[in-house]
Amino acid sequence: MKVTFWGTRGSIATVGAQTQLYGGNTSCVTVSDKDTLLILDAGSGLRVLANQGFHKQFKHIHILLTHLHIDHIQGLGFFNLFFDPDAEIHLWGPPSSNTSLRARLNRYLSPPLFPVRMRDFNCKLHIHEVTQDQFIIEGFVVNSNFVLHPGPTLGFRISDGQKIVTFIPDHEPALGNPKFAIDAEWTSGYALAKSADLLIHDSSYSEKEYKSRRGWGHSAMHHALLFAELAGVKRLELFHHDPSHDDDELLRLFHHHVDGKWNFEVHLAIENSVIDL
Repeated sequence: MKVTFWGTRGSIATVGAQTQLYGGNTSCVTVSDKDTLLILDAGSGLRVLANQGFHKQFKHIHILLTHLHIDHIQGLGFFNLFFDPDAEIHLWGPPSSNTSLRARLNRYLSPPLFPVRMRDFNCKLHIHEVTQDQFIIEGFVVNSNFVLHPGPTLGFRISDGQKIVTFIPDHEPALGNPKFAIDAEWTSGYALAKSADLLIHDSSYSEKEYKSRRGWGHSAMHHALLFAELAGVKRLELFHHDPSHDDDELLRLFHHHVDGKWNFEVHLAIENSVIDL
């Protein structure tokens, strides 16, 4: 199983000299084996991924959306396979309590927000609504569940039968929990992350920033580390880098929180990096 980072930034794309190390494109990660490609989120990193010719290697393309905030779907209109009549694309994501996933996506993929409508896609498009589910996508078993973040938001646990990858890019498990993290079974996202070989998790803020942004749906870096420790993961990729944090600031926060303090492997997620599990 191969994991590739195409976008690691949160909230808004922040591309420039000061973010060239860890990346400035928003949330987009692929999980693949020799037969199947899963695309996790469709942020601006999806535009970069779109030019890789994956339709020639994989029979089907599957895009799993954690939620529909703009930084997680803004790449959809720039994914050129949607305009390829030979491509078969499956889109998975959460509905709201009263609106279908297709209707919610149509709000973005239509004027005045976007000039091209989803009905103009001429690929073979299949839309699947998921909530708290387990489903099989070719060679992968996928578990989804709601996590703490404004609006219907999913985390995904993906297994190929040997390794487990958990993807929770927007998450605030410490919300309302002054003793975080001690109660595993009542912690948002715990079942998804438990004993994962790789956890990709929101680490947007410093501890100081979090105090004034409590309830916004994101984690301080320290909370991501405590969550990973609670879940007993083997490796943590700190993800969803805040747009105000350049490479130097990310590295400073990393050294402050991480050096020699944890019994699992920890990294800052780097755009265009690849992890072989």
